[in-house]
Amino acid sequence: MAATMQSPRPMLRPAMTVVTLASLLTLQACSLTPTYQRPELAVPQALAGADAASATAASAAGSAVSAAVASASPPAVAELPWRTYFPDARLQSLVCEALAHNRDLRVAILNIEQLRAAYQIQRADLFPTVNASLSGTRQPSTVSPYRLGTTATGGLAIPAFELDIFGRVQALSDAAAAQVLASEEARRSVHISLVASVATTYYTLWADRWQLALAEQTLATRLDSFKLQQLKFDNGVLNELDLRSAQSTVEAARVARAQAQRAVAQDVQALALLVGKPVPAEWLPPQANLALKDPAQFVQASLWPGLSELPVGLSSDVLLQRPDVAQAEQTLIAANANIGAARAARFPRIALTGSAGVASNSLSGLFDDGRFAWSFGGSLLAPIFDAGRTAAGVDSAFVKRDIAIAQYDKAVQSAFREVADALVARRTHADQAEAQLAQARAEAARLKLSTLRYDNGVASQLDLLDAQRALFTAQQAHITAQLARQLAHIGVYKALGGGWVEAGQQADMSAATPSGVR
Repeated sequence: MAATMQSPRPMLRPAMTVVTLASLLTLQACSLTPTYQRPELAVPQALAGADAASATAASAAGSAVSAAVASASPPAVAELPWRTYFPDARLQSLVCEALAHNRDLRVAILNIEQLRAAYQIQRADLFPTVNASLSGTRQPSTVSPYRLGTTATGGLAIPAFELDIFGRVQALSDAAAAQVLASEEARRSVHISLVASVATTYYTLWADRWQLALAEQTLATRLDSFKLQQLKFDNGVLNELDLRSAQSTVEAARVARAQAQRAVAQDVQALALLVGKPVPAEWLPPQANLALKDPAQFVQASLWPGLSELPVGLSSDVLLQRPDVAQAEQTLIAANANIGAARAARFPRIALTGSAGVASNSLSGLFDDGRFAWSFGGSLLAPIFDAGRTAAGVDSAFVKRDIAIAQYDKAVQSAFREVADALVARRTHADQAEAQLAQARAEAARLKLSTLRYDNGVASQLDLLDAQRALFTAQQAHITAQLARQLAHIGVYKALGGGWVEAGQQADMSAATPSGVR
């Protein structure tokens, strides 16, 4: 009867072991990480100035992007390729070279690879590590006559593998994955900023070249006029006051030319820094036409081809397309995952070890006549007293999550302001450029009339000099207004997070990836 009662127990032990292991593996699905919820946008639901900007874009003739504005609701701004927005072939060449050689972009790419490697290291803790093990010992026996003995073992060994019962390792892995995504958004932000910086410098150089051409043309005209005034003064026809007034205008033109020459040289160096190497002359903006003598023609020739209108939606949800906002959200996700890891640190940890192989009395016979040997072990580490260390870790994780929320809200609010400012700037700078053009044309007509009146003796030389100064100032302001209009368009492009490459343009980005970076 006793034998009958005792026989089932050895049979139950393997089954109980299997049930225990299955229960432990099931517990691994537990997680103490709070459910992530995206914070509400701390900005109005509509972008200020979007209605007017969209209406302006829809009315632009000949713009394919403008037609997309009228049909899309709302448009996918971030999917607009930068090549579509910047159709200038020279500028496209500069942007491609910058994407291939710019050091800031290279650092951003390498940061992604570093964080990817860190994520792989963290994720590896979810799986057991299997090592090959070979060891041998030689020591005296513990019983008389205490002879020396040799023991050699070899096989596979599993170091301490933590059963992720409360999701600590998984939470750390999720946090590392979010950091990788945040670095990718940072790379995208650098990409967009680089394209915008190259375009800004390109159009600034274009404007400064026009300013230089204007200064040189004005200086040449005033020198010719001054020579005539000097001749009149030498013959006693002109008084010294009028002569010195003419000389002052000549020196003012020299000052403007020197300033423009300095600006052009600095723009070229800035462009070379962005591109990462000296810029070929054929990629620089076209030279101003110095053969234009008529002021009205000069003003008309300084009009640049407009940029494509960037489609703008009415909802503030377009802010989520900005890479800096997406980066802030991924940082928030990582902070939320770290709460789960901090919570799990307050609970026991179970680690398993094991090995399997052969054992022999000599190293030479290990794989010939060795005996099969195996071992299995486990350990449990439960915190009892740590002077509040783990509790403080949980509090710290919650505070870091709150900081990340505040940083996310700030990123959204800053993005909203940048977009709103960019939309207003695009609209007002366009109006300003039109007004400056009209003023420059009016001053050109005024100079013609003043010259005619002076030649006929109706107007004084002071009237003529005043008309020359006014035209020069109006032309300078017109070129500056044209530059501001272009930079405002670029500001909208950057503020809305547009300009990421399409699938067909990945070849452009492959050149930007350094050797060894996937």
